[in-house]
Amino acid sequence: MTKNKEEKSIEKITLEETMPHQINAPSFSETGIKMQPPFVNEHGVIIGDSLYASENSPLENWSKDTDPAIMAGDEWVHPTNDIGWNTAENRELLESKKKPKAYPFMHPSKDVSHGSD
Repeated sequence: MTKNKEEKSIEKITLEETMPHQINAPSFSETGIKMQPPFVNEHGVIIGDSLYASENSPLENWSKDTDPAIMAGDEWVHPTNDIGWNTAENRELLESKKKPKAYPFMHPSKDVSHGSD
């Protein structure tokens, strides 16, 4: 059985909660946030496949009669494969969700090394 073009475009593009094909992509590993697969929005455009072009996209079929508002809204934004994750603020958000490197050998509220030096 062969896959059609759309099914091939929606194949898994992540590895260990990151996107290795994107040099500056953040790692969602150990954050509690799971990578989401690409999806097809109501306009038939694949969102989150890292190809950034789709035959049904208004960008690929733009004319003077195209209303730019057609590309507004959450249906055009992928929850984990979005350029916004590359900002310093969002990278800090991800880092703050990761457990400290000393975990699990640290007490969550007691400094067991206090006074030992």
